[in-house]
Amino acid sequence: MNNKFNHTFEELVSIENLLKAWNEFVKGKRAKRDVQTFSLYLMDHILLLHKNLLDQTYRHGGYYAFNICDPKPRNIHKAQVRDRLLHHAVHRVLYSYFDKSFIAHSYSCQINKGTHRALRQFRRFAYKVSKNDTQTCWVLKCDIRKFFANIDHRILLKILAKHIHDKNILWLLENVIKSFSTKPSVGLPLGNLTSQLFVNVYMNEFDQFVKHQLKAKYYIRYADDFVILSENEKHLQTIITPIQKFLLNELKLELHPHKVSIETFGSGVDFLGWVHFFHHRVLRTTSKKRMLKKIKSNPQEKVLNSYLGLLRHGDTHGLKIKVKNEFLLNLDE
Repeated sequence: MNNKFNHTFEELVSIENLLKAWNEFVKGKRAKRDVQTFSLYLMDHILLLHKNLLDQTYRHGGYYAFNICDPKPRNIHKAQVRDRLLHHAVHRVLYSYFDKSFIAHSYSCQINKGTHRALRQFRRFAYKVSKNDTQTCWVLKCDIRKFFANIDHRILLKILAKHIHDKNILWLLENVIKSFSTKPSVGLPLGNLTSQLFVNVYMNEFDQFVKHQLKAKYYIRYADDFVILSENEKHLQTIITPIQKFLLNELKLELHPHKVSIETFGSGVDFLGWVHFFHHRVLRTTSKKRMLKKIKSNPQEKVLNSYLGLLRHGDTHGLKIKVKNEFLLNLDE
């Protein structure tokens, strides 16, 4: 990577950066009680945080845990407002540097990327590999087991130290990283803005291996899900073992044993919530059922509009009608 990390610790923890981070953090959260309480004495809190960071007496606080279904059950850990403000300050400085090192087809938690761009690129790759649906396109599909829960702190800090040489910044990053664990020195919390960046930095090691060692031209990763497309099924079979070895030996991660498959694109490939075919994509059956159940239990217009927005990204004319009918039916009850 040619770009050099030129930011200083003083710049990262400056009052100016903390105030800019606050303006980013507070968007959409002003009605939250903990945010309102913090904002009553905002400058006092920011000045104290700035002082604690400069003299390195800052210690990351604890977390509030709760569960969500998105779509599978997830355990979210929410940090205190002071710490979430710091996460934004760290992210503001680190993101622009590390973003330049990420491969083009890594799509999660990055500006101007996201699920829909990943879906479109998946279809483009399928057309290229299949030569416009004139030959078989094979897809290796993998999922990393308990992704966030198995990020190794020591490996992550070692990767960060390859890029950042300021010991004070590394002290701060270590403070944030070690504020949470699922077992000793392992695990990042779902919910931290910094976690989203750190897992991309962590998995960039794997992305570079896939692109430069395995020479996989048609590779897409979204968080812990990734696919490799090829016209050669046997080639995809041969790279599964090197992938497993790299993840285990270099990153202490494992593929989910029941979520590794090689399928033809023409038979329909389930990726990022949609089942993909050459000329259309349809919503996953479990996603349809969850959507209709949610509308039945909570028939609000904002819920309906959210799902209709999602359905715009696939071939879902009939499903849109069914969703609208379900909404009107339950609205009258």
